[in-house]
Order: sequence, then structure tokens, then C-alpha cells
Amino acid sequence: MLALYYTRYESPLGEILLLANEQALTGVWLPGQQPDTGQLAQAVKQDRAPVLVQGCAWLDRYFCGRRPTPQELPMDPPGSDFRRRVWKRLCRIPYGHLETYGQIAREMSEPGGGKMSAQAVGGAVGHNPISLIIPCHRVVGAQGNLVGYNGGLALKRRLLKYEGVDVRQLHDPKPRGPSPKASRHEQ
Repeated sequence: MLALYYTRYESPLGEILLLANEQALTGVWLPGQQPDTGQLAQAVKQDRAPVLVQGCAWLDRYFCGRRPTPQELPMDPPGSDFRRRVWKRLCRIPYGHLETYGQIAREMSEPGGGKMSAQAVGGAVGHNPISLIIPCHRVVGAQGNLVGYNGGLALKRRLLKYEGVDVRQLHDPKPRGPSPKASRHEQ
């Protein structure tokens, strides 16, 4: 088993936690996101571990507007084969661009001939352990709906705005069912 290391990176968003083994990044959590406590409990703080130094340099480039790509870093996110395929696909979404869960599902289902649902893609996106670098924040729902984000919709908007996306075209998800207040007014 490979040793695990972690470091903390101070960003314009707040503190970012990076986790890596000796060969690749295994986790990146933004402020407000819950890290994998099982892995973190096994990790040793090591600011100079080569993969973590690479990860921090990547974040430096990102926050300076230099548009680094996920392919610049060795990554080994823990997850099922399906999730890893979705995360690999997310890495092809360019900086400042958006794609929908449905687009990704249609594209990923074509080669195998089977169908894939947008909800299945959404489930994998929601379990992305390497936030920001694997750009799950660039995936939106149909018609520009800003559906869930592990760090919250405000953080998702902030990241997209940082990348130059016109967030005015995006909408918060519609609430499911009437709120208790609305129900009283309807009666």
C-alpha cells in the first residue's frame, strides 16, 4: 500500500486540502466540502511531497488565470470504473466552458451502444474526489440549471465566474414540490 500525504493550500476561495499518494493526487477538497476522513486519517502532513508540490503549482497557475489542464497532473481518484470513466470525461471540458449532464451521458453511451442516464452521470459527478482539477463545476443541468455541487451553488457560481462564464444565464434549481408557506396560501 502506498503512503498517503496531505497539505493545505491557501487560495482566494479559502483553504484547499490536497491528498496524494507517492504517485498521484487522490483528493482535493475546496472550502465547504467534506474530505474523505478515512483516507485523511491515514495521511501524513507533508508539504514537500512531489505530487503535492505539483498540485499546489497547478492551483497557483489556475488562480493566476493561466488555465492549466487536468492532464498536467498525475491523478488516481478512488472510485468505481464507471465513476472514473465519467471523471476522465470531465477532464476534457475546457476552462470557461459548460456541458450538461445529458450531453455527457449521450456521448458516453454511444460507443457501447447502451444508454446512460443524465442521473447516472450526475451521481458520478457528485462523488468527484478531486474538485476543481477534475472540473465537475463545469457541468450544469438542462437549460442552464445549476444543479447540486458538493461545495454549494455559491461556490460553483464563483468558480464559473472566475473562469469567465456569464453566470447570469444560469438558474438555481427549481424547488421540488410546494414549500410549506406556499401550501398555506393555496388553501
